Parts: sequence; C-alpha cells; structure tokens
Amino acid sequence: MKEHFEDDGHYCIVMELLSGGELFDMIIAKGHFNETEANKVMAPLFDAVIAAHKLGIVHRDLKPENLLLSDKDLNKATVKISDFGLARYVCPEQAVLASTTCGTPGYVAPEILDNKKYDNRVDYWSLGVVMFIMLSGQPPFFHEDNFELFEMIKEGDFDMTGDIWDNNVSDAGKDLIRNLLVVDPDQRLTDENILSHPWVQGDFEPKGEGVGAFSKLQEWQKQRKQNMQNN
Repeated sequence: MKEHFEDDGHYCIVMELLSGGELFDMIIAKGHFNETEANKVMAPLFDAVIAAHKLGIVHRDLKPENLLLSDKDLNKATVKISDFGLARYVCPEQAVLASTTCGTPGYVAPEILDNKKYDNRVDYWSLGVVMFIMLSGQPPFFHEDNFELFEMIKEGDFDMTGDIWDNNVSDAGKDLIRNLLVVDPDQRLTDENILSHPWVQGDFEPKGEGVGAFSKLQEWQKQRKQNMQNN
C-alpha cells in the first residue's frame, strides 16, 4: 500500500502498480521456459512465503492467479504474492491454529479438507502444486468432480513419471516436490529444510530445455483461462 484517502463514504487505497500481470501469462508470452528459469521464480517465492510465516501470517490461497509481476520483462520483474483475503494469523508455538475450510480446489492442502486444525504448512503444499505445474505443465491433482479431486488430494495421489519428468526435471526438483506434497504436515518440509534444499539453493543439474513441459503449460493455461471466463 502506497497511500490511502478517506471521505464520508469511502476508503481509497493506492497500491503498487504491477504492470507485468499474472506470472503464468508472462511465461506463456515469453515462448519458452525451463527448470533454471523456474528456479529463479520459485526460490524468491519460497523466501517471501517463509518471511510472511515468520510474521505469523499464513496466506491459504497460493495459486498462479495470485502470483503477479512488477514488470512486463520477466528477466527484470519481481514476483509478488497478491490477494491476502484469506490470510490470517497463526502461531503454532502458542497453539494458535486455523480451522476454517478455505482455499482453491487443486491447491488446497489435505489437512484443510480433513477439517483438521492447521498452520502455515498448508502454504508449502500449495507452493508444491505451483512448482509441479511450472515444471510439468500440468497439475498434480485433477478431476472434473471436486469430490474426486479432494479424495486424490487427501491420498496424495500424484504421478511424476513419463518423458516430461525424465527429460526436463532434475532429481533435486522432483525431490523437493515430493517432500512438499506430503499428506502428513508433520512430515512436510519445514522452512529451514526448504531454504537449504539444493534445488532452492540452485545446486542442481537442469535437464533439457523444457520444450515438452512448456507445450503442456500452454494447453493448461488456455483451459484455465476458459474455465475462469465460464465461471
């Protein structure tokens, strides 16, 4: 927030201009995308989310639509996390946890779907989903029926086999995703584990040029936009 104004009937808030729009739109417009570029986007996102957690803030709705860019040039832009409408304060050390069922189907953590009390680790699950899509061009959990989708999420039922994963994603990248998309939050990576992970540190050998994954990402993004218009 840059400034605010008030009159008898309104509050007016002046916010930062993010001229780059949605992150995934800019990725598609760029025409190519690989694991090294994905790392340059995801590493700061992990850092930003963990910084919010240290302030006691859990976002609860991390997804591509809420990742915006400060500039139209992806190489110059800073990725910004937006839409804190579902965010709230949590403090696991003082047993201050969340219990509201909220989030977006496909990105929501299994403990939320199980109506359990939860903490900031739900955000790490959501980032695991975003990273999965960014590297493979398709979501880890998908079904037209939300009930079936939620069952898949609660079971942690996802697949990282096939040419896209074999030829375009490093072992370190797959390891990070596997340790984020863990159904039991107590077994999920902690903030320190994430920041020290080789993939986040950039200590990995990238595979391929992401051609197959980028084609899938184009298809997924087109379908996602159509679904948003229809809804």
